[in-house]
Amino acid sequence: MADPGTRYRSGEGRFVVRDIFHREQASLAFLSASEITVERTVSSTIAFPEEEVLLFNLRGAVQVEAAGVGVDLEHYDALYVPVGAGIRFRHDAEDAAWLYAYRARAKETHPLFHSSFRTAQTNEERIRRLNRKIVYIMLDVGDEADKFIAGYTFYQDHTRAWPPHNHTDQEEVYSFIEGSGAMSVYEDEEHQTFVTSVGVGDHVTIPLLNYHPVFSDRLPVTFIWCIAGERYWVGDRSTDFMKGSGGKITT
Repeated sequence: MADPGTRYRSGEGRFVVRDIFHREQASLAFLSASEITVERTVSSTIAFPEEEVLLFNLRGAVQVEAAGVGVDLEHYDALYVPVGAGIRFRHDAEDAAWLYAYRARAKETHPLFHSSFRTAQTNEERIRRLNRKIVYIMLDVGDEADKFIAGYTFYQDHTRAWPPHNHTDQEEVYSFIEGSGAMSVYEDEEHQTFVTSVGVGDHVTIPLLNYHPVFSDRLPVTFIWCIAGERYWVGDRSTDFMKGSGGKITT
């Protein structure tokens, strides 16, 4: 018995990849980002020949096949995919899965790595506790990658980043996924050219040498921070940053 045919209409895509920003338009050397939605489908295979990829799953559960390995991503899980590897998605639930895909130009090939948020929440080696905020490191310095380290920061209400810091050898993006607040990006106090409110769906790129404090008001705020460049986290280099004391910090 033959299988039935199915009608599909253009514009009713169940697997959609949208660029959020590309490094060339964002004054970045390595880092680009895309948004992926998957709805009740098995996707085609995508690949980025010159870039490593870091997926963050922001809604529901989704199955990902990458580098020939199948992985079940739960809410807030991350998946590191080596440069050039094919990526395929499967999602069967009614509500669409929603992921961010960060990409960085890379030369070396590293193993696929699944980072479980549930595990990170109970692993003190991946937790940094700051004043009124907590950081979960999903891809740490000890995890193999070419350019990436990344994680989540959860702010309580009425919280600000202190002390301010910048980087000489890391570019970065903050992607806001819960709550709302404000953020500044500036070279120095005299030239604060970027001050804006931020909420869910906003992404703020941070080129080299820019300070980039975040502020929460009446609501908590949560964001992904994704770094491309030299692989370290500022708090592991500066006790003043961990204590929330001292003047401006440059790493």
